Amino acid sequence: MKEISYTLLTDGSSDRALIPIINWLLGEHLPEYAIQPQWADLYRLPTVPHGLVSRILTSIDLYPCTIIFIHRDAERENHKTRFAEITEAVETASATKELPRAIGVIPVRLQEAWLLFNESAIRKAAGNPNGKQPLLLPHFTRLEDQPDPKESLYELLRTASGLVGRRLKKLSVPRCAYRVSEFISDFSPLRRLPAFQHLESEVERMIEDLHL
Repeated sequence: MKEISYTLLTDGSSDRALIPIINWLLGEHLPEYAIQPQWADLYRLPTVPHGLVSRILTSIDLYPCTIIFIHRDAERENHKTRFAEITEAVETASATKELPRAIGVIPVRLQEAWLLFNESAIRKAAGNPNGKQPLLLPHFTRLEDQPDPKESLYELLRTASGLVGRRLKKLSVPRCAYRVSEFISDFSPLRRLPAFQHLESEVERMIEDLHL
């Protein structure tokens, strides 16, 4: 079986949750390939590189790959602005060193917004898969409009856990949030979101350009 490797460079360690999403997306378009993901764990380095250009160059040095996915949350900026930032950084980095194909991953507003659609995965990640507590998930058309999707996901996980009092305080909600994407096998609903549509179009263009 043919293989393709990629490295995911993220804003923070919790954004590793994007790996199952990217794996699924590549699997949809390259079913004959074995996908080999890596997360650029720059936070373990004695000196963490600052600036996107430096982080890109360090990532490809430490984690060689065919594709580098560069994650930036849109946060208070729009998708177009973040995409321009990544494009400029890639162009600057490529003047220093030959780069693999680079693709921006820009959820709106935070990557947690892409995890708010699957109730079953949230319950499993909270450690209470058979829980009956009502979960008020946002309507799918409003996922990218959530003012704070991270807190929305955290609150859903707290509710889904069924825990109260001291046991709830001991719950590692960030760890639960990281696991949500691991319990989702089908990310096709995200195709209704403009930011995800853009990501998929970039993957399709990469496949065509590289003749994969």
